[in-house]
Amino acid sequence: MNSMMICAHAALTDRRGEGYVDTAVKILMAVVIGALVLAGLYALFGDVVMPTLTERIQEMFDYAG
Repeated sequence: MNSMMICAHAALTDRRGEGYVDTAVKILMAVVIGALVLAGLYALFGDVVMPTLTERIQEMFDYAG
């Protein structure tokens, strides 16, 4: 019982600054940055890579000549 009270007192008086809000902000930042990176890759592949790839595949299989 005494050790549990000591652990609770240590947890309540800890002032490191790492709490639930800090962790939530870090997770939210990671999600937002990840979404921005995915949106950029999607835009790049949609406008630059896919039309070129489609054109090359059609040229490769165009047997009519």
